[in-house]
Amino acid sequence: MKRDSIIQLKKKHPCGSDLWKVIDIGVDVRLECLGCGRVVALDRDRIMKKIKRVLSNESLLGSSRIT
Repeated sequence: MKRDSIIQLKKKHPCGSDLWKVIDIGVDVRLECLGCGRVVALDRDRIMKKIKRVLSNESLLGSSRIT
């Protein structure tokens, strides 16, 4: 997982999307929901447990953020 990666989490966000963009990695990891644009910050250990898979940006070509 690195900056600007797209990750899929095990649980869906209340908006219905389970895809997130990694905005920043430090002590906390900041993620942006690709469904609604909400930004959340969680500690790295918690994120690593919640990740289902890491997707490459190329696999999402043609998909757009739902507003």
